[in-house]
Amino acid sequence: MPGNLSMMRHAFIALIAAGMASVSVAQAQERIVVDTVYVKEAMRRGALIWDVRSQNIYLRGHIPGAVNIDSITDVLRDPRTEEYIAISEIERTLGEAGIDASREVVLYGDKARPAAYFGYITLRYLGVSDVALYHGGIDDWKDGGNPISTDLVELPPTTFTARPNESLLATTREVIQKIDDPSVQIVDARSVNEYAGEDIRALRGGHIPGAVNIPYQSNWVDPETPGKLARKQVDNKDGMNLKPGDELRAIYAQLDPGKETIVYCQSGSRASVVATILKEVGFNKVRVYDASWLGYGNTLNAPAENVTYFNVGHVNRMIRSLRNRIDLLEEEIEVLKETRQK
Repeated sequence: MPGNLSMMRHAFIALIAAGMASVSVAQAQERIVVDTVYVKEAMRRGALIWDVRSQNIYLRGHIPGAVNIDSITDVLRDPRTEEYIAISEIERTLGEAGIDASREVVLYGDKARPAAYFGYITLRYLGVSDVALYHGGIDDWKDGGNPISTDLVELPPTTFTARPNESLLATTREVIQKIDDPSVQIVDARSVNEYAGEDIRALRGGHIPGAVNIPYQSNWVDPETPGKLARKQVDNKDGMNLKPGDELRAIYAQLDPGKETIVYCQSGSRASVVATILKEVGFNKVRVYDASWLGYGNTLNAPAENVTYFNVGHVNRMIRSLRNRIDLLEEEIEVLKETRQK
């Protein structure tokens, strides 16, 4: 009997250890935003590294072995609506690039840019389960003194079969239906001026009724970094690092993590950032409104707040003014050329 108890005890301990191991593996697989160390480990595991930037920038220097299909936000979206192209076209494009849905995928671009987040949401929507994104991107990779390649990586073509998860995206019709639903909360990831209707990027400006405005840069250590870089007040992008977890959770403290949360921006890219961070801090029912304000603002019967309208006459006047300036500059250039020739 004691021997049997000992065997049972050992078996029980083994089961607990196996369970803990499986939990730790699952947690590792669920990690979304990753760092340079993770990327290097993923490369050793044979993960597919995807550079989401335009090809001309990619060819100037990228992570060795990284694949590229040109700018992901241009290639996989209709340029008129900025919504996804047909699933069949996406499957063909990714398959020709050798992107295998069964492999681990790590996406990156420039530091903190929304394109990698858009890629993450896209792959999860298409049914790819093992996906991570490298927030620091090529900037952190270079800053770490890691090797850079300028070779065009061409992987063998494969068959990419999408398994769309429609629950991850929301349509204009669904958003309109859920505006007054108390179990749903809507987050606007655009700038304060866009939300207020002062920056108009569709037929009308404004925001979806009840939407909470949390600009996507709020997740950064210093949201003013791009402006500071332009003014040469700082010489690096460290301010675009993500805030620590407790500070990120504080940003979204006004929201209920148990509610369905729909995030939108202008065309879905910035919304992908906020949606991904919401997942990181414990929100489970997160959806991206893919058409975003471009679709909603152009749906003139959709209810909106802080409504302003696109002034075509004003824009035409601005265009004429710019043309006049260009004409004057061209005339001055011609005068300078003639002066030099003399």
